[in-house]
Amino acid sequence: MRTSPSAHVMRVTLAAILLAFTAVSLHAQSPDVTPVTDAMLQDPAPGDWLMWRRTLDGWGYSPLNQIDRDNVGQLRMVWSRGLGPGLQQGTPLVYEGVMYMPNPRDVIQALDAVTGDVRWEYRRDRPDDLEDYMLGALTDLNRNLAIYGTHIIDTSGDDYVFALDAATGELAWETQILDYRVNPANQSSGPIIADGKIVSGRGCTPRGGPNACVIVAHDATTGEELWRRRTIPAPGEPGDESWGGVPFEERRHVGAWMVPSYDPELNLVYIGTSVTSPAPKYLIGGADLKHLYHNSTLALDADTGEIVWYYQHLNDSWDLDHPFERLLVDTAVRPDPSAVEWINPRLQPGEERRVMTGIPGKTGIVYTLDRETGEFLWATPTIAQNVVGGIDGATGAVSENAELVFRADGQEVFACPTLVGGKDWEAGAYSPLTNTMY
Repeated sequence: MRTSPSAHVMRVTLAAILLAFTAVSLHAQSPDVTPVTDAMLQDPAPGDWLMWRRTLDGWGYSPLNQIDRDNVGQLRMVWSRGLGPGLQQGTPLVYEGVMYMPNPRDVIQALDAVTGDVRWEYRRDRPDDLEDYMLGALTDLNRNLAIYGTHIIDTSGDDYVFALDAATGELAWETQILDYRVNPANQSSGPIIADGKIVSGRGCTPRGGPNACVIVAHDATTGEELWRRRTIPAPGEPGDESWGGVPFEERRHVGAWMVPSYDPELNLVYIGTSVTSPAPKYLIGGADLKHLYHNSTLALDADTGEIVWYYQHLNDSWDLDHPFERLLVDTAVRPDPSAVEWINPRLQPGEERRVMTGIPGKTGIVYTLDRETGEFLWATPTIAQNVVGGIDGATGAVSENAELVFRADGQEVFACPTLVGGKDWEAGAYSPLTNTMY
């Protein structure tokens, strides 16, 4: 990993954080919201922030350059506003001078980005027994929103996808995804829009069973469900054999609890998954089984939800989830053997590839894959870790440190990182100016 000039760091991070106070906020929004189209989502105006990482490729990069290292010291607070109580992990949208802010516990605010005044606030009526079925404070989470047409779109703690009128905050429609009393799943993150489809994952709870572990697509205009993809295979489906003899109803907790990326040219959605429950595999059929599709990258056909390819990053016994952002970059691939630990021997230095890269999981390892085929290209750690023993460069197969794999009750190991992770949900970024991820 390279250290970039400070000006570029400012451009990627500070400009993103302060969108509301730069050129993006010079005009207040008119009563009529200009409909957001797929073309706008694929190539947003410089002053707009229309999704979690601004663009569908997950870069988190802003082309705005008004704020730089020469004038950043002149920034002063213009306004501030308290958010609702709970876990604060939200990223706002900014469009036509309005900031749409996800608050904890299914509260969404539309704020005038110039003044901070509240245009409208939506508070969802949450069932009184919701936390009886969900994982406690995780029901607070509301990390991101989506925008399409004239609607703000989100998923709710009671397992619905819903749309609000962007001008008024009034509920336009809602569609149930799951019955939280039967198949509870924490809506840990909101959706993206992929070619007119709302695509959302979720953090399925251990008590929810395999049918709660789904990635779902809905029509972004009507809310009609278009497809759903389980992250745990059923008997007779590809990957079923990887669970050995574990009954289907006892296969649990392979969540896709962070936000996907999308390549409109390939029409592929990229999303990562989490650990099984329980994590030690000797408790669910055997430590040497793969238990697909846990801790994997899934490339899904955006039209059907079909798994086009997958790559398993870790056969996980330690709760080291891999659901984090996938950065989509077109670049000449030339890993330096003196700095990169695992490299595909077939890779020609300087070869142009469409890659999916980033640190997808808690192991803190950067993985770079060909995003069209899933072919392993290179990987290297960014932290001290001892759970991954090696990666076969030719096949991409990951070998775990056998000494750390739990195989019996009472076994103690020293595994690094812990379940807190060498990385967590806080996203990295990529700058096309430096061809560097941060």
